[in-house]
Amino acid sequence: MARSKFQVEVLTPEGEVFNDEVEMLSTRTVAGSIGVLAHHQPLLAMLDPTELRLYRSESEVVRFAQGEGYLQVADNRALVLVEEAHAPEELDVADLEQRLSQAEETLKGAEKDSEAQRVAQRDKRRWEAFLRIARG
Repeated sequence: MARSKFQVEVLTPEGEVFNDEVEMLSTRTVAGSIGVLAHHQPLLAMLDPTELRLYRSESEVVRFAQGEGYLQVADNRALVLVEEAHAPEELDVADLEQRLSQAEETLKGAEKDSEAQRVAQRDKRRWEAFLRIARG
């Protein structure tokens, strides 16, 4: 069953990653998973690292490994602003494993409730999510 489409734009600090119409957007906010369809109520949400899925149709899905960021939905448009977004085939498992290991080491040595601890926890969550996506 075809659904109404709406415009979605995905931006990173490096530039535009995606800009097209989709039937549904699926991602994870800090409060949990969310699916957005056309004519969704206005929304502003913080995003956690996860797999961003953009459904052009039921059979055509564009996927990204999404870093932290924000989702804004208004006027039948969605704007995804994230630190990074990579196609799953661009991810290097060995590199991600190394980054995860470094984040875990930093976390072990960080003082409790320090900025270093918060950054290492954030990095650990991101690399764990990206590894899940890279491994399928």
